[in-house]
Amino acid sequence: MDPIRNPYAPGAGQRPPELAGRDEQLAAFDVVLERVAKGRPERSLVLTGLRGVGKTVLLNALRSAAVRRQWGTGKLEARPDQRLRRPLSSALHQAVRELGHPQADAVDHVLGVIRSFAQREAGSGAKLREQWSPGIDAPAVRGRADSGDIEIDLVELLTDVGGLAADLGKGIGVFIDEMQDLGPDDISALCAACHEISQSGLPVIVVGAGLPHLPAVLSASKSYSERLFRYQRIDRLARDAADRALSAPALDEDAAYEEEALAAMYAATGGYPYFIQAYGKVVWDLAPSSPITAEDVAVAAPEAESELAVGFFGSRFERATPGERDYLRAMADAATAIAERGEEPLDDIESVPTADVAAALGKRPQSLSPARDALLKKGLIYSGERGRIAFTVPHFGRYLRQHA
Repeated sequence: MDPIRNPYAPGAGQRPPELAGRDEQLAAFDVVLERVAKGRPERSLVLTGLRGVGKTVLLNALRSAAVRRQWGTGKLEARPDQRLRRPLSSALHQAVRELGHPQADAVDHVLGVIRSFAQREAGSGAKLREQWSPGIDAPAVRGRADSGDIEIDLVELLTDVGGLAADLGKGIGVFIDEMQDLGPDDISALCAACHEISQSGLPVIVVGAGLPHLPAVLSASKSYSERLFRYQRIDRLARDAADRALSAPALDEDAAYEEEALAAMYAATGGYPYFIQAYGKVVWDLAPSSPITAEDVAVAAPEAESELAVGFFGSRFERATPGERDYLRAMADAATAIAERGEEPLDDIESVPTADVAAALGKRPQSLSPARDALLKKGLIYSGERGRIAFTVPHFGRYLRQHA
């Protein structure tokens, strides 16, 4: 089939042609926007899930919904090696610019507070503070959001930004991807600021996205975070949604799938959105004509798996040191052993005991802590509960058993 007309988009964070299976989340966020617009209290939102389930795509879709309501929005991606001040300042600068305001003095004041917040690093001198600015021409407002205490400063910052939005009858949305990578102090300050803003009724919403252990990270920071955020688990697609993600874009290009082909695609992809797009692209390119058949899927499967092995799985595996790779392989071996004992089907095993990983390597669990901690920091594994560990990437164990 014509590769130029191939509708599938297996890019990182790239919106697929058909955003299937996320209607519930989109509708719920519309309610949040409406409630905030009417001055009613509403919680911020946290999306969690494995890599490849479409968290970033959904985060962008929610931001687009806010933009359509003429909210001011800004987005940032957290990184383990970066503090919150500067990326958040850039995001809020963009949000204020999107708001627009006929009163230039009010805007300049808020922009000055954002600049002051950005330039104030705890323990830094005046010279260092003046070395960076998030593209803001307004002078920094001294004595506001510049104490050096991130919790105090963030509350003051969001209060001023939210006050500007309230004056316009609009809202501010801050969208944070990879939220689990924020440092402990920044997470704590963000929770405290969201708590304060929700109590004051200001129209500011934080929407975060992260790995499955993000709720535990937030809870460890502030005990009230369990009530502060609305948590939504983003998982693989159900069969009907997965079929729609494949069929709707094909139909737009005057093509179709046979029922057996859709069943084969779901079996191969497990319903994970990234895999659906990756398989869909390869199958489209190799299928001779429409309708696409189960045989076409079988022919394309080796190439699709090869591309995933290199670009999706292999790139992550290469980030690990030799010792860390041994730990990853041992996790896959531990899952196999559990399945062989008949305790659980292999494809249903989401996590394994750390003691089983140590047993697979013939070592004491304590001696493996450095490798485990390094993999946690690299975002290759996560711990959803004490004493257990899991891959952040679906089907990673299968990849290790086949290729590594």
